[in-house]
Amino acid sequence: MTKSTRVASILTHDDTYPFGAVVPPIYQTSLFTFESFEEMEDSFRSLGLDGHPMYSRGNNPSVQVFEHKVAALEGGEAARAFSSGMAAISTAILARCQAGSRVLCVECVYPDAFKFFTQLAPRYGITVEFVDGRDLNAIQTALPGATLLYLENPTSMVFRLQDLSAIANMARAHGVYTIIDNSWATPLYQRPIEHGIDMVVHSASKYLGGHSDTVAGIAIGTHADIEKINRLEYSVLGGKLSPFEGWLLLRGLRTLNLRLEAHQKSALEIAGKLERHEKVAKVNCPGLKGFAQADLAKKLGGITGLMSFELNADREGIKRFINSLEYFKLGVSWGGHESLVFPIALGLLNRGALNPYDYFGIPENTVRIHVGLEDVNDLWSDLETALGRI
Repeated sequence: MTKSTRVASILTHDDTYPFGAVVPPIYQTSLFTFESFEEMEDSFRSLGLDGHPMYSRGNNPSVQVFEHKVAALEGGEAARAFSSGMAAISTAILARCQAGSRVLCVECVYPDAFKFFTQLAPRYGITVEFVDGRDLNAIQTALPGATLLYLENPTSMVFRLQDLSAIANMARAHGVYTIIDNSWATPLYQRPIEHGIDMVVHSASKYLGGHSDTVAGIAIGTHADIEKINRLEYSVLGGKLSPFEGWLLLRGLRTLNLRLEAHQKSALEIAGKLERHEKVAKVNCPGLKGFAQADLAKKLGGITGLMSFELNADREGIKRFINSLEYFKLGVSWGGHESLVFPIALGLLNRGALNPYDYFGIPENTVRIHVGLEDVNDLWSDLETALGRI
């Protein structure tokens, strides 16, 4: 079976549903009852992972179908869905750490993950050290004594890549558990577990959902790792996914491969034109031939619609650029049909302690865009017009 055939099979093939329905029903119920003591006992033993569900905070059939499909796409044994990407990230981390744990984290991670590491983790006695994910020697030096290594490939805003196989081998040699945020690439273009990474997390609000109408997260790993999460952190922190959102995510998965092909095609065209424009100093897009880490980029199965670039402009010029855009809407997040723009200058307005953009030295003239599914000629015309007004 080819990769494309395998993906299509996972995305479109469903189990048999009542009355021959082609999509699963929404099990909008808070609890499930049992026929016998023994049946309920079996459910308690399995923590709701298998067999009869018990309570929708622990498991729900609508959500469970989504979990099974994403686990299969990532090549993992099991998955647990959450109410947001940060719920998945924070729960996965807390399940592996305790007071006294030392965590390594690559630089330029998602800002709220950065806030978790710098502002919340210290409250639990967890120390965090940031390291340049491009520097294998720096990672090797920092690994001894660490509990966890947190990765994001590529990283937020500047799209730096990490050599996942090399890093996973080093981490395992030191007994360090690895977690990676795979929201950008999705399991269609990157399967970290195949490189030796222990656990994968996603903001399912992005490409997995794909319609900008759902906030969700998911963690994928071995049966043992997901069971460990289920036993304490998942149940007591309560970051469960609702049945309706699980159903919406299944809808999104059915078109994931087709949507990503369209995002990639338009993004490559836009990135190439930006790279040649006089008002653009640098484009951060792994799909470009001139990308600084082109060799690592070749290991990706493709690129998605999210990239950034540095403008030859001051803050006032950036404002004129942003305010001149029509198709690219000013907003956070990404992964849906719509094209979006987010300037780092806005992120720098929050100059509180340990602002992630200040800390990582991301240039203030950096602008992130998400190339959506609108007509690519309209999108480029929009960007070109706005660039001309800087």
